[in-house]
Amino acid sequence: MRSMTLFHFVMPFGRKLGTLGLSLGMLVLLWMDAAGAVSRIKDIATFEGVRSNMLVGYGLMVGLNGTGDSLSNSPFTKQSLIGMLERLGVNVRDDALKTDNVAAVMVTATLPPFARHGTQIDVTVSALGDAKSLRGGTLLVTPLLGADGEVYAVAQGNPAVGGFSAGGKGTTVTKGVPTSARIANGAIVEREVGFEMVNMKRVKLSLRNPDFTTARRVAQAINAFLGIPSAKALDPGTVMLTGPASYKGDLVALLTDIEQLSVTPDQVARVVIDENSGIIVMGENVRISTVAIAQGNLTIRITETPQVSQPAPFSTTGTTTTVERTEITIDEDKGKKLTVLRSGVNLQEFVNGLNALGISPRDMITILQAVKTAGALQAEIRVM
Repeated sequence: MRSMTLFHFVMPFGRKLGTLGLSLGMLVLLWMDAAGAVSRIKDIATFEGVRSNMLVGYGLMVGLNGTGDSLSNSPFTKQSLIGMLERLGVNVRDDALKTDNVAAVMVTATLPPFARHGTQIDVTVSALGDAKSLRGGTLLVTPLLGADGEVYAVAQGNPAVGGFSAGGKGTTVTKGVPTSARIANGAIVEREVGFEMVNMKRVKLSLRNPDFTTARRVAQAINAFLGIPSAKALDPGTVMLTGPASYKGDLVALLTDIEQLSVTPDQVARVVIDENSGIIVMGENVRISTVAIAQGNLTIRITETPQVSQPAPFSTTGTTTTVERTEITIDEDKGKKLTVLRSGVNLQEFVNGLNALGISPRDMITILQAVKTAGALQAEIRVM
């Protein structure tokens, strides 16, 4: 059924593009059959304790070519600059600073799991004040703090800016975001997050998309592989795994073998709607009960076309005047039809039925919500 559904989408392109369109369609069909819905456990679940940590820091970037913060509008930049110079033995508190080559920046990074002392990680630098560009600057030593307030890494280096800004008095051209940059390997890990897996006897698997059926299938796949009941689903999002005697003292090997097991995840019938952009995403299991749908709009268009009326040439009577002309057009969408969707139709048939009415994505959002209110849409609607 999945192949036939996709084939309906591919054929119109094949008629226009000939052999090329048909070949692309067959490639998609083969890919769908080979991939299916089977996933590895490592792609649908994470292991307890194996997680990243967010780091943040405040620093200064120097060496900007006149594109830094204006100290009069960014007092935090001025205070930070004075404090930094004083720590280096330079007293500038009584002087008027007017430099525009310095910018205050926020530095963010992600500390990966099991990062050891001396490991280098990437950092992102973002302007905090009114700097125009960070191109050509150098980030000074910046401590990166975790949620507990401890320093876990120190960043420094020259950022790579993807955007630029150029212009004159009349116009300005900006490409990308010149006030945000990235420093590859720009931070060195100074503190490790304590987590040891060697002595662990149990570990929990957390599903990225919690579901009762998926959790049970994961536990069954693990037990079938080990040959003993070592895994148990605790709730829709958690599977408890107890290390068997054959893997005693080697939990890493156990997790390595388990994460490669294949499982078919289940999913709830869901329709996701983004009203801002008009995007609609519907899951494969969406079903519709018998329902009749009609869509139509009453459009009244009023057009004003005033005309000028004036007397004949050399006439001594009459005056020039403007005569109003109004045209009213009423469109009742008489060409629209009523479509009946039978019970149990699948996603493809549902979309075809709505397309037969000539419905736009915006109108389709309203129809989906109305069908759900009528109790005919057997799926969850989630509005973003």
